[in-house]
Amino acid sequence: MRLSLNRRSFLATGAAASALPFLPRRARATTPFTMQASWINDAEFSGYFRAIDQGYYSDEGLDLTYLSGGPDVIPESTIIAGRADLTLTTPDTTIKAIAEQGAPFKIIGTQYQKNPIGIVSLASNPILSPADMVGKTIAVPPVNTVSVEAVLAMNGIDRASVNIVPYAYDPTPLINGEIDASLDFTTNVPYTISMMGREAVSFLLYDFGYTTYNDTVVVTEETLASKRAELVAWLRASRRGWTENLDDPARYPPTWADTHFAGTGREIANEVFFNTAQKPLIESPAGIFAMTEEGIEGNLRALAAVGINGTRDMFDTTLLEEI
Repeated sequence: MRLSLNRRSFLATGAAASALPFLPRRARATTPFTMQASWINDAEFSGYFRAIDQGYYSDEGLDLTYLSGGPDVIPESTIIAGRADLTLTTPDTTIKAIAEQGAPFKIIGTQYQKNPIGIVSLASNPILSPADMVGKTIAVPPVNTVSVEAVLAMNGIDRASVNIVPYAYDPTPLINGEIDASLDFTTNVPYTISMMGREAVSFLLYDFGYTTYNDTVVVTEETLASKRAELVAWLRASRRGWTENLDDPARYPPTWADTHFAGTGREIANEVFFNTAQKPLIESPAGIFAMTEEGIEGNLRALAAVGINGTRDMFDTTLLEEI
């Protein structure tokens, strides 16, 4: 289970990034290229692991270094410091940094078409829509409270009718009946709850108006100008890995028990659950990483509702047209 849903705040300092830990994984090729993941190695990054193992980055002429993330990793700082060419992050932090700090970022693709954060409750006391939250106690990480409040407002729910309390990133209070639901990653936490002997249900904030991407692919404007061919190659190889991985979400996670998933302390069954649950959130008729005009507008509209004002030019879809 993740330690945070937002997981980071932008710090545009090279010193901060230089202190960040990382675990490199390399594949043989010709042109050095580094990607920074947004979290520790788990099924969230299965497509990249498949592409690494099959040599798809090498096929595209890239000598890929994969940097795993974690609670202390601030992805945007890594690319600002030149430690990585590309990072995965969230559109709220990226757009906020561009709009408020003038950060030189561009979003060139998205892994998740639908953000996997949502409201998780027990099947014995199901909460399946914002209307069901009325009169209930919902545990929410403080950094995400504004997003939940936006969803309530979008759906005509009085904020005062919902008791929002801080979330300690632990499903035990939900199991014990101390809270009615929590804001969590719907791709992962329901499995944890099932291991505690209960059945969980959930709904996505996305499906009720908070239409944001997640794990957006972000680069600096300098990298976009100087390494366009390499970025297109990375997108092409990564799409190939993700397509194969999602063709059968249960197939590859068991093969990574002693490699990519080694030392995480998580069960492979958890990774299979995660990989399966994220499939409909990643796939797009336009292809993996696609960003449609409708999708971009949905992000801008949702973020504006929480006071983050972005513009269309913060997204660059032209590289996707080349893969």
